Amino acid sequence: MVEVLEAEAPQFREIDGDKLKLNFHVGQAKAWDSLARFIMLFGGTQSGKTVFGPHWMEREIRKCGPGDYLAVTATFPLLKLKMLTEYIYVFDSLLHLGKYNVSDKVLYYGDGRTRIIFGSATNPESIESATAKAAHLDEMGQKQFRRGAWEAVLRRLSLEQGRVLGTTTLYGLGWLKTEIYDPWLKGDKTIDVIQVDSIVNPAFPREEYEDARARLPAWKFNLFYRGRFDKPAGLIYDSFDELNCIVKRFPIPGYWLCYVGMDFGGVNTAAMFYAKDPETGYLYAYRAYLQGGKSAEEHADSLLNMSSGERIEKIAGGAHHEDGWREAFTRAGLAVKKPKHRDVEYGIDQVYGFHKASRLFVFDDLYDYIDEKLSYSRALDDNYQPTEKIENKERFHLMDAERYIISDFEPQFAKKQESPVWSFG
Repeated sequence: MVEVLEAEAPQFREIDGDKLKLNFHVGQAKAWDSLARFIMLFGGTQSGKTVFGPHWMEREIRKCGPGDYLAVTATFPLLKLKMLTEYIYVFDSLLHLGKYNVSDKVLYYGDGRTRIIFGSATNPESIESATAKAAHLDEMGQKQFRRGAWEAVLRRLSLEQGRVLGTTTLYGLGWLKTEIYDPWLKGDKTIDVIQVDSIVNPAFPREEYEDARARLPAWKFNLFYRGRFDKPAGLIYDSFDELNCIVKRFPIPGYWLCYVGMDFGGVNTAAMFYAKDPETGYLYAYRAYLQGGKSAEEHADSLLNMSSGERIEKIAGGAHHEDGWREAFTRAGLAVKKPKHRDVEYGIDQVYGFHKASRLFVFDDLYDYIDEKLSYSRALDDNYQPTEKIENKERFHLMDAERYIISDFEPQFAKKQESPVWSFG
């Protein structure tokens, strides 16, 4: 028997004979009572997120019946360190309801007809065979928990329209903000976001919380101790206003000129497509291409087919020394020009200027582009100050493709005009 208490207590779990009492703090109680399909508990460090998950899952199993359930965290090392430990303790040691099979990475519940399948976001294939009834996703705010893993979970839940509990500290922006938090903020009733400070946990020392407030930058304190989104230091495109510059898709008029930026690679070849409104000069990112394992000819064929009928004015891409790639694409029928400017920082500055002037918009279904945009950051030094180094630069193929083409646009200032009019040079 489980008794839920609203009053704060020193211990999350209390055992009195055969009775287990769960002393929920206000955030856990709201998550427990929520009827939304997607429940997100965003909390400061040590606010009682991971420990809450197994109990929520056990209730979902009793409600939904035999079948498969998912427990996924950012990485396998993190799974072993936190999430798996809690599940084994609750289901095996505490409730005596299940046994964990190490080789299968599965916890068998009851008579064995119910499985909790454990996986990591860095290896989403580990959950692809399941048809699940519910999922608990832990530390989904970490950078390793990519959007592709979220999509894999949704596919596994689609048949049963299963519910999701997300429990995480926030580590920055990205898909979690634009696809979960922002829709909730705009009134999406399928999502319930609960944000709590570390000190909502009665066991968390107030002095530790206040010390962190005093010594940390405000953005880091908000993310790590308050469960609140904030733009971290080092975010390269902090001028990108995702609430106003992400727009609903609309048909691109046939007379608009289009421009394409490309980034080459054997594993990842990327292309970004932009259409220019001739009346306003605004650019609209309307297509993102990111694929690997193809020859230049195969990439060119795909890109030509998808852009058939569009007025492509120019394609530019690649570093200045990548003439071989450009020649291969040109031979295949896709004339890719060398960007006018070779300097990375110049290209970044050009894109930054477009965002600053609110003249570059992106269609809201370009998920990979938006995720890269909100994650593209400078590495920080020991004092949380940005360095010149781009963190995990090799990951951001769409950002590279973008700056290659945007760097070919130049601002032209007219008299009595505060914002520049951008023209293609």
